[in-house]
Amino acid sequence: MKAAPVLFPLLTLTALAATSPSPLPGGWQGKLAAMLPLPGQSATVLTRGVTLASVELGRRVATVGGDRAAYEDLIAEVSRGATPEYNERLGISREEFKRYLVFQPTLVATAKTVRLPVTRDSARVMFGDVAGLGGVLKGVSIDLRSGDMTTPEGFTAKIAAFKPNPTDRTLDVRSGFQWKIRGNDIKTFSGINGTLNLWLLGSGQIVLTYERNSMIRNVTSKGEIMLGYTR
Repeated sequence: MKAAPVLFPLLTLTALAATSPSPLPGGWQGKLAAMLPLPGQSATVLTRGVTLASVELGRRVATVGGDRAAYEDLIAEVSRGATPEYNERLGISREEFKRYLVFQPTLVATAKTVRLPVTRDSARVMFGDVAGLGGVLKGVSIDLRSGDMTTPEGFTAKIAAFKPNPTDRTLDVRSGFQWKIRGNDIKTFSGINGTLNLWLLGSGQIVLTYERNSMIRNVTSKGEIMLGYTR
């Protein structure tokens, strides 16, 4: 059980969200079981950042005689997942600098790792909670036979295959699964609107993301968690 390395591949979430679920492939149960985390799985917490057209910017800075050290500081900011700030030492205007920023949500690794509180047997994987997960996954379970995802709000979602967008060459997602869960119950004052993604990268790394708006017995909460790990 390994955590993802600190320099986690950038993933363009906008492009991923634009793809649509596909029919389940043959042998999907085995693939699902192999991708879901094991008890105590070490995972890296991911966060959102921005992409930068770094090669083009580097060429422009060199052309105008800008400060190379300022450019390298900028690249270091981006690698940490921070939004880079304009520096006049680059030798270009603030307006020109903005053209090199690509404001698409991306995933980048943080320095935080967690041991995933997972209970697992031959039939089901269930998530608990530990510091760093914010309770987002607590009570979520996935049936390894049917693929159904159930939530503590009392609702179930069917599994669907996730097919990456072949026109987006920035991604290295080879396969995956997705659960879109929607529901509300006026009797229990509970509801859920969320999406859980499980992606396998070409490197062998796995990304698990879950974003949801929830209400349990009239108590509302909103959360998102993004994790990277290697089985």
